[in-house]
Amino acid sequence: MTGQTAEKMPAPDPYDNRRQVLYWRLLARLFDSEEQAALESASLAVVEDIGLPPALLDPGASVDSVVQRHPELAAEFEGLMTPKPEEDGARDRAAEVRRAALVSKVLLNVFAPTPGAVTAGQLARWQSDAGWLERALGCRPGELRGGRGRHRVGAGGGVSPTGTGVGRPTPDLSRLVPEIGPELGAIEADLVKRMHLREVLADPQLASQLTPSMSLIEQLLWDKDNLSGVALANAKALIRRYIDEVAQVLRTQVEKATVGEIDRSVPPKRVFRNLDLDRTIWKNLTNWDPEEERLYVDRLYYRHTSRKTTPQRLIVVVDQSGSMVDSMVNCTILASIFAGLPKVNVHLIAYDTQALDLTPWAHDPFETLLRTKLGGGTDGTVAMQLVQPKIAEPRNTVVVWISDFYEWRSHELFESMAALHRSGTRFIPVGSVTSSGRGSVNPWFRERFKDLGTPVISGHIKKLVHELKTFLT
Repeated sequence: MTGQTAEKMPAPDPYDNRRQVLYWRLLARLFDSEEQAALESASLAVVEDIGLPPALLDPGASVDSVVQRHPELAAEFEGLMTPKPEEDGARDRAAEVRRAALVSKVLLNVFAPTPGAVTAGQLARWQSDAGWLERALGCRPGELRGGRGRHRVGAGGGVSPTGTGVGRPTPDLSRLVPEIGPELGAIEADLVKRMHLREVLADPQLASQLTPSMSLIEQLLWDKDNLSGVALANAKALIRRYIDEVAQVLRTQVEKATVGEIDRSVPPKRVFRNLDLDRTIWKNLTNWDPEEERLYVDRLYYRHTSRKTTPQRLIVVVDQSGSMVDSMVNCTILASIFAGLPKVNVHLIAYDTQALDLTPWAHDPFETLLRTKLGGGTDGTVAMQLVQPKIAEPRNTVVVWISDFYEWRSHELFESMAALHRSGTRFIPVGSVTSSGRGSVNPWFRERFKDLGTPVISGHIKKLVHELKTFLT
């Protein structure tokens, strides 16, 4: 070029090019199961050049099988996706390419779509690969699925995921967990729906690997009448595991609020946990012996823990049609927690086109769910016939009605609900009770509840807990 100096272009970085080849192949396989010949051959050349086995590029090979054949890779998969320290600020470009190949393997095995019917073996393989992804993120296998993401406090006082290893910088999963956890749970739920669940339940080893989730519980509740023997026992174990996990979360939410004022007319219970140590020392200071340097205690003082409460009647009515399974599970657990509170009289009614009084089992959500029958239409008037005789003192009663309110006899049901409200009964309509808060409600009912002064509560379960605690305290 005459009169101009051509600017020298920087040479392409071979390490960046290799990483790009691996990640472009990953993206191509995630969105299209068909192989791209050029990307496959280029990726194979990269993998072989850096000394990794070609099995990393085989979508049909699980991470377990790769590690079994090449056990030295197990340590590399552990904490693979957590931040790594840089020595003197220098980047190990070759190590980054190696890491990209291993990351691509884990992500492809977990997130690549599995078309058609799913076998028990495919589900087991996916669960194993999902476990390797969780380990790569510094967590224990099964920890992120369902969004549970347990954490521990690190040595430096910060919060870090468990299992990152000593000496390794701890990643901040506060953003990853809410996104990756539910996604893994959704993929697993889809695989469960497309497989022969009874085959898995009949195998104790496979059944023990299932992660309890709302989707899985729904499938078990639909199919429970067709199960027997080992399969039924494993199904019950999964349902109980899920109930216990959800109950632990809900019980914490219920206990966070105070329950009435301290009732000083009731003598404090003389147990160690109620001992008021500060007051006991203060009241006995006159008994201090300076020579022996001992404090002699004449009397122990205890804290009052009894609270003033008014006996309340809580009637929970749950639509058990197929679209309300999430609410059915959550509300039976919630009802059992309130049933355990002092001086709260809990009744539980489930309905579709028929109503079932589950009050005798309200304290045990496991037994309650085993007695439900999902599906069918929706006729709330049959449930109302069981509710009305239970209301002896309207102003001392709250009725929580959980449904999407797509009813067969809408006008008749709404009029009976309005009559409850006018009688002084606290009537709380709830669209659904889920952890996410999502749920549709019949617009006709929504508008009329609003006009009545009893607007439908958003489906988030925390709002229902708050409403009930406000009324019952």
